[in-house]
Amino acid sequence: MQTVQRPPDSDPSAQGNAAEAPSSEHEVLPVTPGKHQVVIVGGGFGGLYAAQQLGRADLEVTLIDKRNFHLFQPLLYQVAMGGLSPGDIASPLRGVLSAQKNTRVLMGEVTDVDPNQQAVSLNDGRTVPYDSLIVATGMSHFYFGRDDWADAAPGLKTVEDALEMRRRIFAAFEQAENTTDLDLRQTLLTFLIVGGGPTGVELAGSMAELAHHTLRNDFRHIDTTASRILLIEGMDRVLPPFPAELSARAQTDLEKMGVEVLTKSLVTDIAGHQITLKQGDEVTTLRAGTVLWAAGVRDPGMGGILAASTGAERDRSGRVMVSDDLSLPTHPNVFVVGDLAHFAHQVDGAASPEGNRPLPGVAPVAMQEGKYVAKLIQKQLQDTTLPPFEYKDSGSLAVIGRHAAVVNLPWAKLTGFPAWFVWLFVHIFYLIEFDNKLMVMTQWGANYLTRKQGSRLITEKVFEKVEVSTPE
Repeated sequence: MQTVQRPPDSDPSAQGNAAEAPSSEHEVLPVTPGKHQVVIVGGGFGGLYAAQQLGRADLEVTLIDKRNFHLFQPLLYQVAMGGLSPGDIASPLRGVLSAQKNTRVLMGEVTDVDPNQQAVSLNDGRTVPYDSLIVATGMSHFYFGRDDWADAAPGLKTVEDALEMRRRIFAAFEQAENTTDLDLRQTLLTFLIVGGGPTGVELAGSMAELAHHTLRNDFRHIDTTASRILLIEGMDRVLPPFPAELSARAQTDLEKMGVEVLTKSLVTDIAGHQITLKQGDEVTTLRAGTVLWAAGVRDPGMGGILAASTGAERDRSGRVMVSDDLSLPTHPNVFVVGDLAHFAHQVDGAASPEGNRPLPGVAPVAMQEGKYVAKLIQKQLQDTTLPPFEYKDSGSLAVIGRHAAVVNLPWAKLTGFPAWFVWLFVHIFYLIEFDNKLMVMTQWGANYLTRKQGSRLITEKVFEKVEVSTPE
């Protein structure tokens, strides 16, 4: 592969010119002499909003992502439940940024960061020089040291995760229809969701609607309304970040829909379709055909790369500790935004034993952080700066089911139909492309009128035999 060297008149020490990438057989991507190079790793909310904010700036932007699309993760659970198709909530990054002439999109995975040479290395051998680096790769699901549970209890972070959940859920109903073994049938019709945060609550509510309404007339030998749906939460209430009264309302709504909510319950073991729970001193064993994981997050790898190359500190989940302008304390031209950033400088943040609690890993935080860093870089090129980053909390939302949601706004707390309507509006508004907005609104309208989920497809391996052992 031919090596493309940086222009000879590029001064590594000059503001606005990335330092020359390390000399090697790797292909070094060419850059425009004299242009400040901004490299963004990750095309999620933080990375995409930063790229869009820099669209008209007098610099060059390179956005790198393992995928060629931006995924609207807040609606990923609806793909898992067959309500939406993956294409409804995904937007091609090249299409979204095609009008930005100063921006290029690279599909690849960053395997190393060299802060001395100011370059990132990709898994295909390419090297991308930078003057400013924005890392926005997000987090992955965490099994609290029990990675062996991953096969039995898939998490929900990617399209593939959602499709695997969808396959398992609908295959369980199909296999229950085909068996005459009553114990096996009951196991297959038992669905257990671990984690009572927003994702877990939304999965549980959607699962209840699916079993009690969408599928109730579709089978001849099983009664889908007899499905058992359990939501497991280790703390004393679901939706722990929400005010207590909204958590209580969410639990009430879930229970009215037929969901069994078990709080103060910890999963201590998952062995195939057998789950062990600990509630205080009591240990309980359950059998479930489908287990879904919505508890805990951790660094998928990029935080470790930054820690190894820059000496950045991380918290227990692997999130990178950042300064009050979202930069690394030892490398002010390297920024971390979104879920991967541990930002604990918010003066009005809730107090914890270690100090201010870090900002939550939610989309609005990533959006604001991405925009802030993009503006800060432009200000720094003008020899000025911005005040420290401050997150403006516009509220939090969680949907439970049809006409049921909870919304915590700075000026009001909403439940029931008003909250549900606000949730619908907000999610449509923040979808990236008009095509996605139109498709989701159309699909939601059809689902609302017919109570039918239009994407109930089972793909790849359809049936997996579920062994049900008789308790001793």
